[in-house]
Amino acid sequence: MLVLVAPGQGAQTPGFLTDWLALPGAADRVAAWSDAIGLDLAHYGTKADADEIRDTAVAQPLLVAAGLLSAAALGDIADIAPGAVAGHSVGEITAAAFAGVLDDTAALTLVRRRGLAMAEAAAVTETGMSALLGGDPEVSVAHLEKLGLTPANVNGAGQIVAAGTMEQLAALNEDKPEGVRKVVPLKVAGAFHTRHMAPAVDKLAEAASALTPADPAVTYVSNKDGQAVATGTEVLDRLVGQVANPVRWDLCMETFGKLGVTAIVEVCPGGTLTGLAKRALPGVKTLALKTPADLDAARELVAVHAQQA
Repeated sequence: MLVLVAPGQGAQTPGFLTDWLALPGAADRVAAWSDAIGLDLAHYGTKADADEIRDTAVAQPLLVAAGLLSAAALGDIADIAPGAVAGHSVGEITAAAFAGVLDDTAALTLVRRRGLAMAEAAAVTETGMSALLGGDPEVSVAHLEKLGLTPANVNGAGQIVAAGTMEQLAALNEDKPEGVRKVVPLKVAGAFHTRHMAPAVDKLAEAASALTPADPAVTYVSNKDGQAVATGTEVLDRLVGQVANPVRWDLCMETFGKLGVTAIVEVCPGGTLTGLAKRALPGVKTLALKTPADLDAARELVAVHAQQA
């Protein structure tokens, strides 16, 4: 069974959309999306530097656009025929579009409002996120709570992401949990999926109220708890609440295993989630769509594993 996944914030790098925009029809599609949300996605995906695309209000729409564009280059979702879809953090909006819960324009409109609301919330207090590599999850979580930090992403494969104020993160860097090899600051501009994002929830709820979601056409796995969600209304509700609550990607991967996953394709800018899957789901084939050069290999993987659903 094939699972199609979409990465979250921090996966973006300068110029990562350049090759994708050279594909037939891609530039026109991105131009239409840019007009719809009032953000020049082509500029930010090709010419902007790392600091510019670190801006939450820019990074989030850019990531969703990249995911949609790369998936479209792979083929129609009906032809890809994933057994399930899921996304990490903002990637859940990309996954909602894959599942048919939202159309592309609605997904980008929602993520634009999400990015702006979360950027505004992040501006209240200087906050950030850091990944903990290695260590025992229970020991790490207890240590983070002692420092006043939140385990905002529990990613599985020995990785937890801590979030909080810059002072708290500095203390973590000096006082790592037992067994943690390294603390790596992430390319994000706030303590996402924590109480610091609570002001964004109401604004996102208001934006979501204007949308009419459809029920998922394929299994949609929520990173709130790793459960499959059956209705579009619940998907949208979870997308709203998600911004101030932890991401449980470890539970998503557990669900993939229970569903019988045999292959995972991660849309652009892929790499993070397939890396986690290699460690947590041994034996499962993985492929990250980094550039259009990866499309042929991805199509071969889809042709084999979509038939095993």
